[in-house]
Amino acid sequence: MTLEADAIHLDLDSHALRVVRAVGDHGSITGAARALGYSQPAISQHLKRLEARIGMPVVSRVGRGVALTEAGRVLARHASTVTTALDAAAGELADLSGLRSGRVRIAAFPSASSTIIPRLLRTMAGTHPGVRITYTEAEPPEAVQSVRTQAADLAITFSYPGDRVDPHRESARGLAVVPVWFDEMVVALPVDHPLAAEPTVDLAALAGEAWIAGCPRCRGHLLELTDQCDYSPRIAYETDNFIAVLSMVAERVGVALLPSLAVASAGLHPGVVVRPTSNRDRRTVNLVGSVGADQVPAIAATADVLLNLDASEWMLSSADR
Repeated sequence: MTLEADAIHLDLDSHALRVVRAVGDHGSITGAARALGYSQPAISQHLKRLEARIGMPVVSRVGRGVALTEAGRVLARHASTVTTALDAAAGELADLSGLRSGRVRIAAFPSASSTIIPRLLRTMAGTHPGVRITYTEAEPPEAVQSVRTQAADLAITFSYPGDRVDPHRESARGLAVVPVWFDEMVVALPVDHPLAAEPTVDLAALAGEAWIAGCPRCRGHLLELTDQCDYSPRIAYETDNFIAVLSMVAERVGVALLPSLAVASAGLHPGVVVRPTSNRDRRTVNLVGSVGADQVPAIAATADVLLNLDASEWMLSSADR
């Protein structure tokens, strides 16, 4: 006679143990159903299946209620330990999977640092307080590379349509690139400039102006646009500091082409007006990550929060996605 032949094959599960414990605590099927959020028939079915598996009754009728049998009391006595252990294991697995914890490393360009990133951090702290986010400021080529080398999980980047130099064309090959917003380009002019009252500005009309150039990629985009207007801009000053650019414009030493997000990050100078270009030029703000990274809950949660941020105050419009 083998042990397997003599042993009672007890196929117990956490639901059955919770039901037995609830019946014992409340003394009725109705009370157990209410406590667990089940229907009364569902509780009765759980008990019947359990009794069939162990080959003995677990409850008996007592007046208008029920009481646990000796077998039921044995199960109820162990139910607390077992279900508590299962809940603890589920909690640890949830933490491990990133539902209540995890780390997400983000890289983004400078004008996002004072606009998008603070809003993202605040929203994540409110909705997913257990997720720890680290942030590094980086221009798009470096940010894309940091995702490729796994130094960052997500990168917020920008790209200009049609530009010859685009970090998303080659360096992002094999990565997931999601367009998030359109960022309209604007011309910054002194308030008393002859074109300041116009609703839009044709870059061809600024061929004779001194230009203040911004970041290298924004400068490259300016050259692309003016080349289409058949002139090369006279770049008199160069600075990556958007506050400095707007201050120079206010002092009437030149004009500038800037993304709306850059203006929002720096704050519009009282001596400056900004106008869209007549061609409504714009760049795209993208979210870059490794393919499959959205299977990591903390990364997926962060991406979802970013994609649903209200960016209207920064003059961004939602990209088609």
